[in-house]
Amino acid sequence: MQNIVPHLWFDTQAVEAANWYVSIFAHSAITQVSQLHDTPSGDVDSVEFTLDGVDFSAISAGSFFSLNSTISLMVTCRSVDEVNALYAQLGKDASILMPLGAYPFSKRYVWLEDRFGLNWQLCYFETDEIQQKIRPVLLFSADACGRAEEALAFYAGIFPGTVPGYVNHYLPGEAPDARAKTNYAECTLLGLQFVAMDHGVGGDEVFNEAFSFMVLCEDQAEIDYYWDKLSFVPEAEQCGWVKDKFGLSWQIVPKSMSELLASATPEQAQRVTQAFLAMKKLDIRALEQAKRG
Repeated sequence: MQNIVPHLWFDTQAVEAANWYVSIFAHSAITQVSQLHDTPSGDVDSVEFTLDGVDFSAISAGSFFSLNSTISLMVTCRSVDEVNALYAQLGKDASILMPLGAYPFSKRYVWLEDRFGLNWQLCYFETDEIQQKIRPVLLFSADACGRAEEALAFYAGIFPGTVPGYVNHYLPGEAPDARAKTNYAECTLLGLQFVAMDHGVGGDEVFNEAFSFMVLCEDQAEIDYYWDKLSFVPEAEQCGWVKDKFGLSWQIVPKSMSELLASATPEQAQRVTQAFLAMKKLDIRALEQAKRG
């Protein structure tokens, strides 16, 4: 079961982007659209959706943060034709980071930034071992360059049941930036498979709140546990958000949060919204009391 959900921050386009992605990928659907009122960003749209079996969430909350290449989505394609078909859709009005073509690691591959700013890596894999169709890729750049494996080991020590995967290293002298050690590594955390790599030339972009990961918690004890383990930057703590020691953003939220809001009247939803906006670490009991009034 997927208990970590990738979360995308857009200016105003969350619902538009989600609908576009759902139209491109098979076995995909919008599962919930809601609106939060009177937030620091005004009235914001929130959308939950599934892309080929992977759950996502997105919000339209203003231009505070922008997506960048430090987190991309790698799509496991089973043929050259599948890469070409997805590129024909996602490549519309896109910026190309690595052009469509053959590479030593794949016969058909492209890295692009789509018209909404989200990065994609479309890759033909000649193997059936990768089951998760879309996987988030963490690119450790700037001051974090060289720390990809360290980060995966850190997360493995936090999330129970972690499943390590394939790891490949740069050969001596292969990466222009000598700090870069790992050019590909896999790890599954709470049912979601991640890929991690060091930026071969170092790079200057860093993780930010535009792409975060929601950790869905069963109870307050789980919220307390993940908050204590992942929060490293006190000034980033707000509304369930934390930032870890690698700069990656997480949202530590109750699994019941979506239902809490979806089943609420407008007045109840407003009380819950105002309650969690005033919190750093989320308090399930206080949120439930706010809903009851």
